[in-house]
Amino acid sequence: MFQPLLAPARYKAAFGGRGSGKSHFFADLLIDDSMRNKGLRSVCIREVQKSLKESAKRLIEDKLAEHRLGEADGFKVFSDVIKTPGDGLTTFQGMQDHTAESIKSLEGYKRAWCEEAQSLSARSLSLLRPTIRAEGSEIWFSWNPRRKTDPVDAMLRGESLPTGAMVVRANWSDNPWFPSVLEQERQDCLRDDPDQYPHIWEGDYATVLAGAYYARHLAEARAQGRIGRVAADPLMTIRLFCDIGGTGRQADAFTIWAAQFIGREIRVLNYYEAVGQPIGAHLEWCRTQGYTPARAQFWLPHDGDSNDKVFDVSYASALRAAGYSVEVVPNQGKGAAMNRVEAARRRFPMVWFNEATTQAGLDALGWYHEKRDEARNVGLGPDHDWSSHGADSYGLMCVVYEEPIVKEAEERHVPVGSWMAV
Repeated sequence: MFQPLLAPARYKAAFGGRGSGKSHFFADLLIDDSMRNKGLRSVCIREVQKSLKESAKRLIEDKLAEHRLGEADGFKVFSDVIKTPGDGLTTFQGMQDHTAESIKSLEGYKRAWCEEAQSLSARSLSLLRPTIRAEGSEIWFSWNPRRKTDPVDAMLRGESLPTGAMVVRANWSDNPWFPSVLEQERQDCLRDDPDQYPHIWEGDYATVLAGAYYARHLAEARAQGRIGRVAADPLMTIRLFCDIGGTGRQADAFTIWAAQFIGREIRVLNYYEAVGQPIGAHLEWCRTQGYTPARAQFWLPHDGDSNDKVFDVSYASALRAAGYSVEVVPNQGKGAAMNRVEAARRRFPMVWFNEATTQAGLDALGWYHEKRDEARNVGLGPDHDWSSHGADSYGLMCVVYEEPIVKEAEERHVPVGSWMAV
């Protein structure tokens, strides 16, 4: 499986699931290259490395012991580095700690092994690639894929590979030395956590993050056939639930879930996400989908009435000017984010998703998770990352269904399905 990576190449990459031997291969290759190229300087990299315990140093030390290589062969292990034959050196660093100036310390290094490369930021890649530039230098990547939009995947699994790139996929089934203890772990994962299994063991992209707020609910929805093909009812209102982003470089995502409330079901038809785009771009998408003012209604979070800092106009007023009916949900105050999470959890059993047009939104729901203080082992509420905007607009939909709509139906003593066709 790793044979193609033995030949010289500017970029060598191996991705896949647990138990494939990726890290063991690169550790052996680094030792072999250090023996064949006297004086070789190498760096083992992670995005974040708070201590050497988080680095590849221990694995390399174990490999040296396994091959019975020591000072007589030119290898000497120190607390923070490993000396290699011919005055060579292997160091261990975190890219997050580097700046454009400090990264220059790696000039002249001929090997850079990026372990857990799925965590590398675009900034780190842009700093590293031109720095490791000595003649005959190589940059290696090993990782278990997480998202197809992660910088390393965009670079090495996209439509166009960098010149001189060699990329292989390696899984447990490719490892002739796959240990029996891991085989039992694999079987247990397949039995007990089938939604995580493809990501953990087969190197597929993660669709549900372990510990995510909606992990179990999404698994149940898929098992019950509620993620598949859902058609719109032509007589029912399309309800567009938004989370507001903004414009400019630092803008957050603007997201829309398009849904219909039909009887006791929430039928989710579509999902839209854009970053840094003006209101006109969102309206254009609505028009292309057939969500015209005659058929669709917008629901905005409480800041929908706030004026944009650049254009001095609120989303609510701009959408109304375009002819749409707009409802702004009042501020729910302290704990609003968790209120949305709880509302979404309660409503999940009645939600049906049109998978083909909501996959990006499903990815966001599967990733949305709690931020934790690991030192104190306490939760800090929802983590504000790329997934939170899609999750917030989804939560808004569930809050709207739960509070204004259900209450009104109960007060009027009208069957739920009979008054929704508005």
